[in-house]
Amino acid sequence: MRSDVLLVARPGRGPRIECTGGLAARRTESDTVHLLSAAATPLGGDVISVRIIVEAGARLRVRTVAATLVLPGAGCTESHSTWDLEVDGELDVDPQPTVVAADARHHTSTRVRVGESGAARVRESVQIGRTGEHQGFWTSALHADVAGRPLLRHRVELGAGSVADDELGRPMACISELRYPEITFDGAGTLLELAGGGSLSTWQGQRLGG
Repeated sequence: MRSDVLLVARPGRGPRIECTGGLAARRTESDTVHLLSAAATPLGGDVISVRIIVEAGARLRVRTVAATLVLPGAGCTESHSTWDLEVDGELDVDPQPTVVAADARHHTSTRVRVGESGAARVRESVQIGRTGEHQGFWTSALHADVAGRPLLRHRVELGAGSVADDELGRPMACISELRYPEITFDGAGTLLELAGGGSLSTWQGQRLGG
């Protein structure tokens, strides 16, 4: 299944929402949109595409109503999601955790383009496996640019077959948060101030909330 979401925030009006496939979106406050599943997704073979545009002078918060459960499909274990974020106003993206269950393999790609006057917060949290599961795999690539200049190129992978897959101490959970232009905030794990402005916080461990 392919699912596409388009959110456009303009100053002085409610966000424009367009959805197809297994994802839906609902405006829950004047500047807030929640994403929710209209069907079981992502399963193996599924592709999810989310595009968000925040125009200058506009503000948008994006949330999810529940955690995302990634499952293998009948004939395929691999699924993909892409986030394309164009920010000239203020954008805050903080979905609930993604749980990669059984032997599912999920690939996430996020591209953030922030304008000169834009501000962005993008948070991602992932857990490999439900209780007793260790077979899943997840990878995420984050590309962030500000006014056409590279800000960050960041890649993380977890789970079976990842670079950190070690029986003695493999991480099974991750939280990553990018903020621009903020250079300090109370984030999880290690906080890194970026040369081009903004900051990145990363944490890895065994269990989210544990």
